[in-house]
Amino acid sequence: MMKRRTVLKGGLLAAAAGFAPARLRAEEGPYVLGTLFPMAGPNAEYGTIFTEGAELALKHVAEDKMLRRPIVLRAEDSEGTPQGGAVGMTKLVNVDHAIYVLIGFTGVSKAAAPIGARAKVITVNGGGVGPDLAGLSPYYWNVIPLASAEVQRIAPYLVSKGFKRLAMMYMNDPFGIGVFKAMQTELPKAGGQLVGSYTILPTDQQFAGVAARIRDTKPDAVYFASYGAQQAQIIKQLRDNGIDRQLVTYSGASIPSVLNLPQSEGLLFTAQTAAWSSQDPVTQRFLADWRKTHQSQPSTYHQNYYNAVRLFALLAQSLEQAGKPINGDTLRAELLRVRRFPLVGGEGTFDDLCDLSMPIDINTVHAGRIVKVA
Repeated sequence: MMKRRTVLKGGLLAAAAGFAPARLRAEEGPYVLGTLFPMAGPNAEYGTIFTEGAELALKHVAEDKMLRRPIVLRAEDSEGTPQGGAVGMTKLVNVDHAIYVLIGFTGVSKAAAPIGARAKVITVNGGGVGPDLAGLSPYYWNVIPLASAEVQRIAPYLVSKGFKRLAMMYMNDPFGIGVFKAMQTELPKAGGQLVGSYTILPTDQQFAGVAARIRDTKPDAVYFASYGAQQAQIIKQLRDNGIDRQLVTYSGASIPSVLNLPQSEGLLFTAQTAAWSSQDPVTQRFLADWRKTHQSQPSTYHQNYYNAVRLFALLAQSLEQAGKPINGDTLRAELLRVRRFPLVGGEGTFDDLCDLSMPIDINTVHAGRIVKVA
């Protein structure tokens, strides 16, 4: 059964903006923002991380009294599946009347985007990285680099370090297939060779058989494209079954359950640059409040969903000041008019597809920490 969670920010934001949260006329009612994240099951860790970033942005929007109307955040559990994405998006659009939805995961996005597009609801992705998410819909925006860009970055790096023969494990879903196709293109261009490729299902938890087949190919490195709790099982079982080669993956590995796994030591993975050294006030405020509240370093996922909410507030603020209605068409027009916005990490620039451009780092895991190597 679809689990549904409603997070009401209206009281806090209404008070900050000078509104009472109840008995507002429809045209003066709250802005409804939705989230479509996995909130239970093997991928719930992502849902928690995504939500934490969005909630900090809501707190700052309220403190700064950026908008004249309050914000209500309504959450649907996507379950990390296309079916969950379609059901959850339908509820957010038709029942909650959300005008702006935060989403994650490639399969969820591909199922939900057409529903949002028909209703002209802006859908913003800060977690899914399937290469074909670019240009999915005029109302679907990305604030995260897609996996095609991550593969373009890692393939020549691996070859330059002597890892020319690569074996690959990948999910048999839109995300995994997209990453595999990108690797098929980029690795030979860099002078490398894909010596073995092995599909896995999202529900798989036993990988000894795949490990045996990988050993037979004698690769220099093993790249895996998975997500959620399954990643930790892949890493652990590859090591337990005698795979001592370099392990490589993408940004989905930047979660505590992977970073804190002893067998993850030395793992290489790509991720967008975390510009925590940026001295702009938006970044510094985000960092200071995050560290004060959580006593830890934020992840780029926290950054992405903070930026997604902040972007809505900046667009809505401009439209309010211009006396224009706030809907999918006006939000998109305003984004393409302005293009550049002060976000966490510095100024963010959006292209014609409404996608945010960001540089990509190559990182390793050392003692449970992320260390940039290139």
